[in-house]
Amino acid sequence: MTIKPDVICPISSAPSISSSEGSRVLRAGFIPLVDASVLIAASEFGFAKREGLRLDLVRDVSWANVRDRLAFRQFDVAHMLSPMPVASMLGLGSNPSPSITPFSLGRGGNAITLSVRLFSRMEQVAELADDATALEHARALARVVQAMKARSEAPLTFGMTYPFSSHNYEFRYWLAAGGVDPDVDVRLVVVPPPMTSDALAAGAIDGFCVGAPWNMIASERGLGRIVTAKQDIWPSAPEKVLGIRPDWAETHRDTVLRLLVALDAAARWCDEPANHGHLAEALADPRHIGAPVDILRRVLAGEFSLDARGNRRIIENYFTFHREHAAYPRPSQALWIYSQMIRWGQTSYSEAGVAAVNAAFRPDLYRAALGEEATPADGDLRLEGERPGDRFMDGHVFDPQKIIDYVRGFPIAHLLPTQDGPRDQG
Repeated sequence: MTIKPDVICPISSAPSISSSEGSRVLRAGFIPLVDASVLIAASEFGFAKREGLRLDLVRDVSWANVRDRLAFRQFDVAHMLSPMPVASMLGLGSNPSPSITPFSLGRGGNAITLSVRLFSRMEQVAELADDATALEHARALARVVQAMKARSEAPLTFGMTYPFSSHNYEFRYWLAAGGVDPDVDVRLVVVPPPMTSDALAAGAIDGFCVGAPWNMIASERGLGRIVTAKQDIWPSAPEKVLGIRPDWAETHRDTVLRLLVALDAAARWCDEPANHGHLAEALADPRHIGAPVDILRRVLAGEFSLDARGNRRIIENYFTFHREHAAYPRPSQALWIYSQMIRWGQTSYSEAGVAAVNAAFRPDLYRAALGEEATPADGDLRLEGERPGDRFMDGHVFDPQKIIDYVRGFPIAHLLPTQDGPRDQG
């Protein structure tokens, strides 16, 4: 469905940036998830065109593919997990080609879904109300895990999308908050998002943490129960970002700034509920996500079918693309991601590591495109989880100036004793 931009697209609050480069085609890789909405909207509804750009969107199958194709210059820009630029600048992973992000593609969208069988066992060992909290669900799971250990049952297997992903760190955070050690008590494996529902049906995994719409797909199929959303763990957590090679950003600075103006306008548009019908139709296109349009509309509205028994939940601001500076690449959040890499033994703390992480998120480019007024009033480095309505599920507060103290404050963590170099995690 093609909709004329002048019918539904508001004028961006940021001025267009003139360019000597003229109209330019940008090849952009993405994974079929609702959090690719800003890129898809920029392409489909004229925001990129207005800035003299055309986005050639390329649907990919895995985050490792996206990482490699950006590194090998098959993509100019990419839809990326927020930890991926951090990992790349730290030299982690099997192909740690440097990448940066000057723009966050939004917050929200993740959830944790457990198999119907596993959730039934949790209900047998704990009284779980329909509105049970994330922590109550995690503690119920811990009781099941303890009982399985006592009977020498094989450990549970859970799927997540990538070792350097918000899904991995959020799943681990949730498990550990309930008393489950994700490296000792259960197994975590990588499963591409579109395959999670089938993996659950096949019994290959007992649950997963992925982005929308794949949790809802599993619950609608009667395969799983959604127990926790990203907002329950940490509402401000950055989800996906725009990934760019730093050398490309340097040599194509004007193009980058024009792209950020286009994405800013698209993000504002995606936040408007009145536009969600048009957005859902675009996302439902097989070129993009290919999921049922009805499910996509409900996901955008935060209206969840938790299971096949008719339990429902409405999560306010399940997706936030622009409001409350959601698009701003905040360095304190990159440093929180670094803290989780340290917590789970993917790397060690060092001052050089802090410098590398600070180079991954680039608010200077965001401000250059959108103006100093686009900077959050509380600056780049704030205490995360301190503000009302933005708490971590276990009450911890992250001080980016005290990373090691923060990590050591958790009863479950696996810190490396020394800085022993990059580890191949995928």
